[in-house]
Amino acid sequence: MSGDHSEVPIVIALEHFSRKKPLRFHVPGHGGGRAIYSELRKANLPGWDVTELDGLDDLHSPSGVIELAQKKAAGLYGARHTFFLVNGTTVGVQALIAATCSGPGSAIALPRNAHRSVLGGLVLSGARPVFIEPQIVPWFEFAAGFTGTALEQVLQSEPRIVAVLAVHPCYYGVVGNLAEIVKICRSYNIPLLADEAHGTHLRFSPHLPPDALEQGADATVQSVHKTGGALTQASWLHLAPGGRVDRGEVASALRLLQSSSPSYLLMASLDAARRQLALYGRARLDETRDIALEAALKIKTIPGLTVLGPEHLNLPGAVDYDPTRLVVSFRGLGLSGYEAGRLLADEYNIYVEMADAYNIVAVLPLGVNREDVEALVHALAGISSKVRGTVITGDRPPPARPGLPAQIMTPRRAWLARKRQVRLEASAGLVSAEVVAVQPPGIAIIYPGEEITPAIIEYLLIARECGLQIHGAADPMLATIEVVDC
Repeated sequence: MSGDHSEVPIVIALEHFSRKKPLRFHVPGHGGGRAIYSELRKANLPGWDVTELDGLDDLHSPSGVIELAQKKAAGLYGARHTFFLVNGTTVGVQALIAATCSGPGSAIALPRNAHRSVLGGLVLSGARPVFIEPQIVPWFEFAAGFTGTALEQVLQSEPRIVAVLAVHPCYYGVVGNLAEIVKICRSYNIPLLADEAHGTHLRFSPHLPPDALEQGADATVQSVHKTGGALTQASWLHLAPGGRVDRGEVASALRLLQSSSPSYLLMASLDAARRQLALYGRARLDETRDIALEAALKIKTIPGLTVLGPEHLNLPGAVDYDPTRLVVSFRGLGLSGYEAGRLLADEYNIYVEMADAYNIVAVLPLGVNREDVEALVHALAGISSKVRGTVITGDRPPPARPGLPAQIMTPRRAWLARKRQVRLEASAGLVSAEVVAVQPPGIAIIYPGEEITPAIIEYLLIARECGLQIHGAADPMLATIEVVDC
């Protein structure tokens, strides 16, 4: 045995972060415990960390307390059935793809800004993805929803599509015209699946966009930890009444994909989050929304900053938004969102959910107070004052995202093929054997089975130069990329 084993680096790092008492505008949405059910906050959590003992039920074959808790969650959302997930929304999305797209030659229509977690479902099912380009919100330059016209085009051209996946809302809180998408899917008699990772809370305020089930989606997966007050990795999957997704197929996929040792702490936090949302969700969301709108008005007066509002949503794929997440653009200052996020953390002890080339996204947790949000507004004003008139030497934004590359083979075939590593600069014309995503927000720039183009290489080289997090690649430094060895 070698090394110093007296240290606990993760424990030390978390304790250090907690002692700083940072202002949290990020997920999980319980705000450091503020919005968690009181009984869960004061619980002896190690004592609750148990296994499938007598009286505690079994997640993979529930017939007792877990079944009851799932029924209560289903009742809250008007679902035919709700599954508790302990492997995050990732496993729910993968289970839905596996359950609906397992037939030979099956294809699924999905937006290019779908989270990279869909890859697991594509590899598992063997389905061929048919990507739809989402619309881009001007000035902020992020991807929102896709249009009904775009969906009609792919459904008419690809007769083997057996399901459609929509993201509702996107990472930036913007939603497309989901009701139109639902209508089109019904006309083709194919199920609409929703990645609703950021929309657990939408149902509980009439001032927010309607959630996916309310608009007719056949199944939806929600990250309850993001905006519902559960612990990280706790999600649930809802099946719509009379939907076109088979419950038995989903249950079978989840038994295959979920941990055989599910965390009772996560399941308890789902049960507790359901109680909090049912009893206090409306009041807390309305208060959070009011605070967010007040902050947005103040941010609009800060020179160089633009905050996302209804006036920016004039696209068919961007019809509404969630005001409880503040999307702030720094383009008017010539400052990147990455640099702005670092300034907030380093100089103001404020941590936001994500940053991109132009923007930051601050998620206001349930139970947020005005003082914290006022501190965020004050910090943004301070950054504006400091930066105006100076020469910016921070991160340079990446170029516009390249167009869709040619799909040479299915992701499953590429994933299972013999592979080799090549220098990124020398990979043009080869077929990727891995998914590569720039984080945040975790959207894939290349999928397994797609041809690597010069534009993709240029994009990834700049992302690498800027020091952005690269997810999915076997080489995290992205000096090399994994390709199919034909």
